[in-house]
Amino acid sequence: MERIGVLTGGGDCPGLNAVIRAVVIKAFQNNIKVVGIKNGWKGLVQTDTVDLGLDSVEDILAKGGTILGTSRTNPYKKPEDVKSVIENYKKLKLDALVAIGGEDTLGVANKLNKENKGINVVCCPKTIDNDLSATDYTFGFDTAVNIATEAIDRLRTTTESHHRVMVVEIMGRHAGWLALHSGIASGANIILIPEVPVDLDEVVAILNKRKAEGHQYSIVAAAEGAKIRTSQEVLKQQELDSFGHVRLGGIAETLAKEIEKRTGIETRTAILGHIQRGGTPSAFDRFLGTRFGLKAMDLVLAKKFGYMASLRGGDVVEVPIQDAVGTLKTVDKKLYDIAKTLFG
Repeated sequence: MERIGVLTGGGDCPGLNAVIRAVVIKAFQNNIKVVGIKNGWKGLVQTDTVDLGLDSVEDILAKGGTILGTSRTNPYKKPEDVKSVIENYKKLKLDALVAIGGEDTLGVANKLNKENKGINVVCCPKTIDNDLSATDYTFGFDTAVNIATEAIDRLRTTTESHHRVMVVEIMGRHAGWLALHSGIASGANIILIPEVPVDLDEVVAILNKRKAEGHQYSIVAAAEGAKIRTSQEVLKQQELDSFGHVRLGGIAETLAKEIEKRTGIETRTAILGHIQRGGTPSAFDRFLGTRFGLKAMDLVLAKKFGYMASLRGGDVVEVPIQDAVGTLKTVDKKLYDIAKTLFG
């Protein structure tokens, strides 16, 4: 091992820089040079790179986002892009590549590693949605939960003052982990997730019951991917990204209109959006990201390609990349039923 690459793909999240820093530090301890690939797979398609030394990562631990930039580029959309990735990997004289990302980024990494001899890839799992299989937690999730929890705490005071219902839209396309954790942590009165279709009659009954009991306000925490029973996903726009995903958004407005119409209670919305991705990572995410980065380098040094770092219990272990990208990790209905005992 003389020269490795590192890239960050997909949506950014707090903790990415902690992983990059750990990879660079351990690489240099083993006399390995590190090439930073800019803007995810796009940087490997276009040969957009930067050399990473110890000075490059000295002060990035507490910084959100990623110093390498990111994109949702899918090289498998065009055969010529896959060809460019393979050619540029060889042109850069890389012995291995550390790919840091979520389902889509890891899916590309897994395919490249399996289909192309000599393209050696290891991975680190990140996503604020915590929906990757084969790992208990992804880094970025803890920070996003804390941000959403604090936002709901702040919204509670204004909602209470005006005797309103507040519908808070939280990220979560197909998995409701963020809404579930932040909703429970902030004491939201109703939590709505993609895994369980929304029963508007039940929502209205809970809100009316609270009002009858003398409660002057209510908080509804809704994942952006929540679906009203008998209806489709609420879309912000119809166009698909390069991985075939629609852009969700608007469930809060849809719910707020129905709630106000059916209950007569003034209802407002707050869409947290990308604020959940930004800012300083929590101590947990810095710690987990660092452990993942060091484990990725262990895999590189052992030439154990096709694997990723994973948190299992309290240990960071290696698992096959394909185990993480086969199916999404979603909220179990039994867990959601436990959360429902707190509603109202």
